[in-house]
Formats: sequence, structure tokens, C-alpha cells
Amino acid sequence: MTESYRRSGDHEAPYQAGQQHTPAPVNPEWPPPPAYAPVQEPAPAWNAWAAGDGDGGGTALPTPVPAEEAPRRRRTRGPVALLAAVALVAAAVGGGTAYAVQELTGSDTVAASTTTSVVPSSKKGDIAAIASAVSPSIVEISATSNSGASTGSGVIITSDGEIVTNNHVISGASTIKVTTSDGKEYTADVVGTDSSKDLALIKLRDASGLSVASLGDSDNVQVGDTVVAIGSPEGLTGTVTSGIVSALDRDVTVSTGEGQQQQQQQGGGGWPFEFGGQEFNGDTGSSTTTYKALQTDASLNPGNSGGALIDMNGNIIGINSAMYSSASSSSDAGSVGLGFAIPVNTVKSDLAKLRAGEQN
Repeated sequence: MTESYRRSGDHEAPYQAGQQHTPAPVNPEWPPPPAYAPVQEPAPAWNAWAAGDGDGGGTALPTPVPAEEAPRRRRTRGPVALLAAVALVAAAVGGGTAYAVQELTGSDTVAASTTTSVVPSSKKGDIAAIASAVSPSIVEISATSNSGASTGSGVIITSDGEIVTNNHVISGASTIKVTTSDGKEYTADVVGTDSSKDLALIKLRDASGLSVASLGDSDNVQVGDTVVAIGSPEGLTGTVTSGIVSALDRDVTVSTGEGQQQQQQQGGGGWPFEFGGQEFNGDTGSSTTTYKALQTDASLNPGNSGGALIDMNGNIIGINSAMYSSASSSSDAGSVGLGFAIPVNTVKSDLAKLRAGEQN
């Protein structure tokens, strides 16, 4: 029976009709030349042995691969290619996440992930657990100026003491004192202000190892979401209240100058702001700014300004900035379920300018 190919060194080349059969020499130094001109296209390397590359003669015809062999080879390469692809995707996602955090914060100590749950998954939505986890990153701010003193709140965003607050809390202040949740007191300096967004960045002197808040994603907030507010209303440090997000994209107009501080100090109701064409809590003055705000019914009072509005994962979704009160004096002012917060994505987009020291 004839064979279409032979294995190296086993037998002589097959006899074919019309060809002179010449036995292969014993222990040849080189293979005998083929009976006719070799095929110009070389045989694939993996079946070169079948094309006469052994120690004996052989036909130059390329040997066809059995049909079942090719799929078997492809299957053995499949998992390797899949694993490589998965590794590349994971590396891209990991690198992209690190880059986004670094670009956002300018520091390797800021917690700015939008997917991180600050509280354990089993405690998600537990207000007590959220308060316990986030309160250490909320501070009380006491600002003193020529016109008096005011009290507000702030959110720690780096472990060495960068704090975000409202511009109206520190506007015109000559001295800024900050008290952390554990009672430690620091002196702070203004780094940058943006009165058009009612935001300011201050920095504690000689601070390290502070608890850092996790900045969330205010674009994902929906009406009806449960929220927690933490701040220092009327100097009551670490006060926790809760409620829901009652509206989005409210146009709120607040003072950009020292008017609010004077109102708070002199008993004018505090937090003067405009909404719907009307003024509340006093005169906002001639210098004002309007921004889009989250509306919440979580109880806010004078002193909550600059504090945190927090989602059920423990991430900051807003900086509390204004509240409505029907009272005519600060001693009678109280929350009636209409509070407003600057969306945290507005804060994140403004951080680079604030860090650069812009004062406006």
C-alpha cells in the first residue's frame, strides 16, 4: 500500500508509476535531490519533516494537514489570547482610574472615587454607620473679620488639610480657626476662592493624617434619594440630619461679599439668598452670584454652610450652602425643609483653579 508521505528515516521514498526507483544511500551526508523541481512556496515549518527534510529522501509535495488538526491547534491558542485580552482591559481600566483620580485631586491623598462605598455593603443606607464613617472628615470653621465673626463648616479632601467650604463662610476673614471632630484646633489659610460658585479652598497649617472625605458623583443623584447632612449649625459641631433630595438644578442666588457674615453676626437671619425672584433671610446686597443647586429637606441651619450632603454610600454629593427661614432674626431662624447644596461635580471641576490660588 502506498503512503502520501513518510516519516523521516523509516522507509525509502514511495515508488510511483513512471518514475525510476532509486534506493536512498546508506547514511547519506545530504538528502538526495528530488525527482523534479521543488515547489517554489516552502512548506509550513510545522510539517517540514513531511517534505523531505529528514535524513533520507522524500517527496517535495507539501503534506496536507488532517482536517481535525487545525481546529485543535486554534483551540489551544484561544485561552491564551483571551487571558491576554482580559489582562489588557484590566490594565487599561486600572490605569484610567488612577489617572482620573490624580487629575482630579492633584494629590495622592484625596479619596475621590465615585464607585467606592465608604460604609460596608451590609451597612449601606444605615444613617448611623454613614455618620460614624464621614463625621471625622467634616470640620467646624470659625472666621473672624473686621465686621465680626461667623461659624460654618467644611469638608476635608486631603490628609494634609485641604478643606472645601463656602466662599461666604471665609470671605473677608482675617483669621480662620478650624476644629476637627476629635476637638483639635488648627489655623487655616485661604488658598483660593471662587465667589461665582460660592466655593473656597483653605489649608490647615501643620496638619497630617486627617480623615478624608470621598467625593461622589452628583450627576447620578435623583429626586427622592435619601441623603445625610453633617455640619456645625449654631456651633453644634458634628450635627447629623437626614432627608431626601427634593429637587435638582434649582437656581439659587447668594451674596458674594461679606454681607452674609454681617447678617449672621448682627442677628439678621443669616444665609440671605434669592430664589424665584424673591429674597430670603435678609438682603443679599448688590454683589450676588447664581448657581445650580441640589434641593433637600434634610434639616439645615446657620452653621451648616460649607458642610457635607452625603449619599447612602457615604460619598459627598454636595456642599451645603443655603437654607430658607421665615424668621426675621437668627435667634428665631430654623429649618423648614428647604435647603440647598452645591453639587459636588461643580466642586471637582473648580478644584484646579482653587488650588492655583485664584481669588475672585
